Amino acid sequence: MSRRLIVRPEAEADLREAVLWYDQQKQELGEEFLDAVDDAIASIRRYPLMQPAIYKDARRTLTRRFPYGVFYVVGPACISVIAVFHTSRDPKEWQARVDG
Repeated sequence: MSRRLIVRPEAEADLREAVLWYDQQKQELGEEFLDAVDDAIASIRRYPLMQPAIYKDARRTLTRRFPYGVFYVVGPACISVIAVFHTSRDPKEWQARVDG
């Protein structure tokens, strides 16, 4: 079954913030980070239930090369990306998005 993928505004903001930070570190690095996130999202689309739930119904796929996780919730008709977070950040920040 093909589910629609939704990237919540908060996750889009996470992504923009990270891309800007990586671009400040090295030219083109933000684009490489974006490619890694795109690959993670493609994996989520193909196999949404492959990752175990880590908090309530939320799941996480890690990006390659960058220490980020793409956090998402699988519903009957859609997949909602709720956060794109650095793995060392306080998980309570993205968990609040599941609770809220």
